[in-house]
Amino acid sequence: MAITEVTICTTCRRAGTPREAPADGTLLFLAVQAAADAAAFDNCNAPQLLVRGHACMSGCSHACTVSLQAPGKYSYYFGDLLPDEECAAQVLACAQLHQASSDGQLARNDRPERLRPGVLARLPPLSVAWVEPERNTSAVVEVT
Repeated sequence: MAITEVTICTTCRRAGTPREAPADGTLLFLAVQAAADAAAFDNCNAPQLLVRGHACMSGCSHACTVSLQAPGKYSYYFGDLLPDEECAAQVLACAQLHQASSDGQLARNDRPERLRPGVLARLPPLSVAWVEPERNTSAVVEVT
């Protein structure tokens, strides 16, 4: 089974967050990482997740942002999240749902409450069998 990767924008700042304060995204990343570490420690059979931070995921108007991705599965991009422990636990719970799903699809009502309204994008899985089409090299295009 593919590992679900949880990527959290570490540079996200909600409106009004002072520049000298830690970025909200960094706070959310640390909280999710701590929740994942605690879950792994408490449950040896916990689904495999990879939590990582990434500087700027271009969701600045929807800080804080998180993506869930795994090979062969739908990818999700969430925004407008809060950098607190409750949200971190819900991000982790949603990642576990993604991990358990065969195709990565997450029904709205199955997602934790804080991740229901915040979907910014749902991307289909990459086509593993995609092959670049042959180019017609005999065609001549006249430019005037």
